[in-house]
Amino acid sequence: MPVGLLALALGGFGIGLTEFVIMGLLPEVAADFGVTESVAGYLISGYALSVAVGGVALTAAVIRFDRKRVLMALMVLFIGGNLLSALSVNYEMLLAGRILAALCHGAFFGIGAVVAADMVAPAKRAGAIAMMFAGLTIANVLGVPFGTFLGQQLGWRSTFWAITVIGVIALAGIAILVPDTRTDDPAAAPSLRTEFTAFRSPQVWFSIIITILGFGGMFGAFTYIAYTLTDVSGFASATVPWLLVLFGAGLFIGNYAGGKAADRSLSTTLIAVLATLTVVLIVFAITAGSQVMTIISLILMGAFGFATVPGLQMRIMNYASTAPTLASGANIAAFNVGNALGAWVGGLTIGVGLGYTSPIWAGAAITLLGLSVLLFATSRHQHSVRLGDAATLVHH
Repeated sequence: MPVGLLALALGGFGIGLTEFVIMGLLPEVAADFGVTESVAGYLISGYALSVAVGGVALTAAVIRFDRKRVLMALMVLFIGGNLLSALSVNYEMLLAGRILAALCHGAFFGIGAVVAADMVAPAKRAGAIAMMFAGLTIANVLGVPFGTFLGQQLGWRSTFWAITVIGVIALAGIAILVPDTRTDDPAAAPSLRTEFTAFRSPQVWFSIIITILGFGGMFGAFTYIAYTLTDVSGFASATVPWLLVLFGAGLFIGNYAGGKAADRSLSTTLIAVLATLTVVLIVFAITAGSQVMTIISLILMGAFGFATVPGLQMRIMNYASTAPTLASGANIAAFNVGNALGAWVGGLTIGVGLGYTSPIWAGAAITLLGLSVLLFATSRHQHSVRLGDAATLVHH
C-alpha cells in the first residue's frame, strides 16, 4: 500500500470529523451564542450546501493546476476554516469558518480520489479510493465520540483546535508522502474544457443520479435514526451515541469490503450492494420495535450503505475516462445532494404523521429507485458494447 494513501486518509479523517462532530456539540454552541437549536442547525446544513458547491465550482477553478499542490492548498483552506471556528466570538464567525472548511471538502475527495487511483495498479483503484475514504469512516467510529467528549469537557472550541492540528499534520503528510503529480507535457495537463467533455457521456449522468439516490436512501434513514432508536426501539437517549458507534463500525467495514469487491467486479458489486441495502432497510423498518434486530440492522445499514461509495466513485471515473477530475468532484457533490434529498423526504414522511419508521421506508424506496437506474444504465451500456462489437465485425 502506498504510504501516500495514509496522508490522504488522514486528511479525510479531519474533514469527516469537521463535518460530523458539530452534531454532538450543537447544544453547547447554541447556549454559548444564545441562538435556537434550529438556527444552530444551519451549521450543519450550511456545511452540506457548501460541500456541494465546492465539489464542482472549486474543482473547476483549480482543474489546470498540479493535483498534489491543489490538495495541499485545499488543506490550507481547511486549516483556515477550522482555525476561524476555534477563534469564533459570535455565531456568524463560526458559520463562516464552517463554510470555509466545507468548500475544500468536495474538491479534496474528488481530486484525492483521482490521485489515490493513480498511485496503484488499475486492478486496485477502487481499493485505493476506499483507503482514502477510510479516514471519513474512522472519523465516525472514533473521532466524533472523542471530539464530542473533548468539546463537552474543555469547551466546544477545543474540538476545533484539535481538528486544526490534525489538518496541519495531514498537510505535512501530503507534502512529504504523496508522489509528485506534475507533468512536463503541457498537453497532458488537464484543462477545464477537456474535463467538461466527460459530461457528454450519458453514463456519467447516470452515475451522478445513482449516487444521489443510492446514497441518499441510506442517509435519509440515518438522519432521523435517533428518534427511531428512542421512540420506536425503546433505547434510552444515553445509549444512542454508542449505537451510532456501531453504525460507524459498519461504515468502516462496508467501505473496505466494498472497495475490494468493486475492484473484482464493479457493476456486479454495485447491483448486489444496492439490492441488499434495499432489503436491509425494509427489514429494519419492519423490525424496528425489536432492540436486537435494530442493532443488527443499524450495523448492516452502515455497512451496505457505505459499501457503495468506492464503487460509485470508481464508476463515474471510469466513464469520465481521460477527464475524470471534475466528474469525480461532481460525484462528491452528488453524495451531499443525496444527503439533502434523503433528509428532506424523510422529514416529509414524519411531518405528515407516518411515524419514526417512515424515513426508513422512504430510504428503501429511494434506494430501490437508485438500483433501478443502475440496472437500466448497465443494460444500456451492455447494449452499446454489443452494437459496437457487431459494427466491428461488419467492418472487418
